[in-house]
Amino acid sequence: MRQYLDLVRLVLEQGDRKQDRTSIGTISVFGVQSKYDLREGFPLVTTKKVSFKNIAVELLWFLRGDTNIQYLVQRDVNIWNEWAFQVYLEKEGLLEKYPRYSDEWKTAMKEFVATMKGDDAFAKQWGELGPIYGKQWRRWLAASGEEIDQIAGVLDLIRNDPSSRRIIVSGWNVGEIQELVRSHHHAPPSCHTLFQFCVVNGRLDLQLYQRSADIGLGVPYNVASYAILLMIISQETGLTPGIFTHTIGDAHIYTNHESGLREQLTRTPHAHPTVNVAKKPMDQLDLEDFTLEGYEPDAAIKFQIAV
Repeated sequence: MRQYLDLVRLVLEQGDRKQDRTSIGTISVFGVQSKYDLREGFPLVTTKKVSFKNIAVELLWFLRGDTNIQYLVQRDVNIWNEWAFQVYLEKEGLLEKYPRYSDEWKTAMKEFVATMKGDDAFAKQWGELGPIYGKQWRRWLAASGEEIDQIAGVLDLIRNDPSSRRIIVSGWNVGEIQELVRSHHHAPPSCHTLFQFCVVNGRLDLQLYQRSADIGLGVPYNVASYAILLMIISQETGLTPGIFTHTIGDAHIYTNHESGLREQLTRTPHAHPTVNVAKKPMDQLDLEDFTLEGYEPDAAIKFQIAV
């Protein structure tokens, strides 16, 4: 994963310091690209420990067309909790009672998640994040009112028109993004804006355009997630997973992540791990159908999410 460290180094050395939506501040470069060839190994960062479980479960959640965090918390994946919890606090008038990241806030968050796991009515009311990835991938709302399954469309084109240059999934549904903005929903409009597949001599390649990328916390997840997606779609269509190209608009490092990333730059990458996916239909996959072998990372580095 030298490509990842090269990206970190590029932004630290050439980035501009900017203010941003979160008020934390960033070091940012606009317009970067990295390539990862899955035939050389699975692109999971080794200079810090990254949770493969979180990545795989989140991707399966997207592929289900799900936008409610209950599926995630029931599997002890907590990466989307803060958005739902902040909406809950805001709408219940509890923001002042529970200042973010205070001990009281952390206790209330644990209670919120515990209730979310087992109470379907509570999850239905407070676990919904709005029209984010799963909705756009599997239930894109057309002007006619029809819901379009973009993943099914991708599979159909790869199988029946593999030379097509239109094998695309868009996460940027302009009308529904405005719904997120107007409602002040705490889940941001899709960062993974659009991805495209290309069939080349029995190999399947994938390119993601990501409008905004949190390099410290998000990018290691993003790269591994789309690598798994490429493996799943390749298996569904009988192709060999090839090159994942990651194109980023605003590539940024939050200022409170800078020291952790500088620590990573002192570390030497280890050998790529291997990931295997059970040979079964995509819609039947669960976490136990993924095996990660040979992953020997350095110690984890704690990065706080910017909400």
